[in-house]
Amino acid sequence: MEAMITVNKGKARAKAKAKGKKRREAEPQPEPPQPPQPPPADPEPQFPPNFNVSEIKNKQRRQLMYQRWRRLQRKEQLASKKKRQKERVALGDKAPPKEVPKTIENQRVYDETVVDPNDEEVAFDEATDEFSSYFSRETTPMILITTSDRPRWKTVRLCEQMSRVIPNSHVYYRRGLALKKIIPQCMARGFTDLLVINEDRKVPNGLVVSHLPNGPTAHFKMSNARLAKELKRRGKEPTKHTPEVILNNFSTRLGHSIGRMFASLFPYNPQFLGRQVATFHNQRDYIFFRFHRYIFRNEKKVGLQELGPRFTLKLRSLQKGTFDSKYGEYEWVHKRHEMDSSRRKFHL
Repeated sequence: MEAMITVNKGKARAKAKAKGKKRREAEPQPEPPQPPQPPPADPEPQFPPNFNVSEIKNKQRRQLMYQRWRRLQRKEQLASKKKRQKERVALGDKAPPKEVPKTIENQRVYDETVVDPNDEEVAFDEATDEFSSYFSRETTPMILITTSDRPRWKTVRLCEQMSRVIPNSHVYYRRGLALKKIIPQCMARGFTDLLVINEDRKVPNGLVVSHLPNGPTAHFKMSNARLAKELKRRGKEPTKHTPEVILNNFSTRLGHSIGRMFASLFPYNPQFLGRQVATFHNQRDYIFFRFHRYIFRNEKKVGLQELGPRFTLKLRSLQKGTFDSKYGEYEWVHKRHEMDSSRRKFHL
């Protein structure tokens, strides 16, 4: 009897357990806990069309709003660019030509002295000017390079490196001798050009180029002079080959004269075997000088390796004849307050 009661209790307990399990399965299970979500980012503010950041007085708030405004501007520009690209792909050959960005160079003020290569008057002037004997190959350039009195080491090194750039050039240290006395001695020894590198506070700051025997003489302001050892990833020492000369953007009559003056410093026939090139690049009346070597990586890829030195020139004056600071007649003088009234007007 006791055994029967124990069996019945076990069956009842099993039935109750089964009913509880079914009830739990029927009830909705609670969702597992979710990880904490980061707070929602602030939406990009919408700025009014006449928004002006400078009107915000608080400095920190002003900087924050300016950063947001710039971020929104970049996002709009990127979206507009992508939209134009999709339109060009959809139109195909019927797509309108790309817009040319406005720069100071292509917005340049018209200059009536811009040289036309087919102009007969320009051709006649070139055939009769002071450099005509060089371009007709009647004379060979012979350059004297000197400095101001008592030069410092950087000016001396610059003269030495320029003598390696310009073939058939010689360096002479003045030791107090006046230029008016040097010029007759240069002409007596057959020199065709005189280069004078001036300095101020141990830094080269000027260049005088005088074409002998009849001029003209140009005075330049020199800046950003760097020797070969100051350049990163420079090449080996230049060879004695005659370099190729590249003159860029000397478009006016004045710029044409300056370009011909620089060209007359180098022998007429370059030796392309040396793969060396001297570049005078005019941009916004600043003349950048660079000296490179071509590096042929394969049949299609060509690189440039800078050899040094480098510097930047700004024309101050162009004088007729040889150097004469007292009685010389000037063709052109840079007057900053009168000539630099417009950023879009250039003289070279």
